[in-house]
Amino acid sequence: MSTPAVSPAFPGPPCSNSPIRSGLPHACDAGDSLRYSRMADLGKGRRAMTDDALMETEPFNQTGRYEQFMEVIRARMTSREFDADYVVPREHHEMIIEAARHAPSGADAQPWHFIAITEPGIKDQLGEHFVQERYRRKELGMNFPSPNYRGMKTAPGLIVVVADFRYVKAFPVLGDGSEQDRLYTENAERILLQSVAASTMAAHLAAASLGYAVWWVTAIGQEEAQRELRPLLGVPDELALMDIMCFGPPKKPPYKRWKKRLDEVLSWDRYDRTKFQTAADIDAWIENDRARVMYRDESRID
Repeated sequence: MSTPAVSPAFPGPPCSNSPIRSGLPHACDAGDSLRYSRMADLGKGRRAMTDDALMETEPFNQTGRYEQFMEVIRARMTSREFDADYVVPREHHEMIIEAARHAPSGADAQPWHFIAITEPGIKDQLGEHFVQERYRRKELGMNFPSPNYRGMKTAPGLIVVVADFRYVKAFPVLGDGSEQDRLYTENAERILLQSVAASTMAAHLAAASLGYAVWWVTAIGQEEAQRELRPLLGVPDELALMDIMCFGPPKKPPYKRWKKRLDEVLSWDRYDRTKFQTAADIDAWIENDRARVMYRDESRID
């Protein structure tokens, strides 16, 4: 098992034994592991501290706790090349998915399933599908700065996110085929997508907290991709492949991508119309800025 180089650009989470720093099979020492005790208790069916008890002991001014959380948020960085020699412990797969399963969902439907991929042959076939997809985009004349998907083939950790759209019926719908039902069903589908996205984001943050770089692969929704990849993964036709999450120690230090300022994305009480972007504004951003912000360090963006 190799030990990735430490870089100030990617210091990893506060945990001193994160795989980014030490290459050890466990991300945290005994003290750090206490943070996961509640998660483990819940996974074993034992009841953790109640919300009432939590409010009594922890008032709502936990700025220190917030800063710890923001350390994880800021440490979540994308990498598309990983240390191919590193082996993600089975425990880390389980910890990441444990976090994902605690995400909120509409009607508490939890319309998700996760497939942890450990077989190199399956990773290779998944990666090759996306390599070919990149070529297809070029042939179609698609003006999109596609990434190099070859890094998927050797990603130490890879989790496929699956969704069950039959749970749309659990949300507010009429089910009578009327025009009103169509509108409700469209919204129900959005509820399901938001639910699965929340779960996927929780998984990414859990991976970041363990010290890993991550990669959220979303180019999997086309029907052609579904037909090709369902048999490879043994996924029933009733289910949909939603996302692929790659993670592991980065091959080279990842960089923090540009983010809009807080004042650009925040309005108070009513939408601030001075922040509205016209269609022309968005087209100009796609033409002039998209590729720069996708593949450059934020320090290199004016």
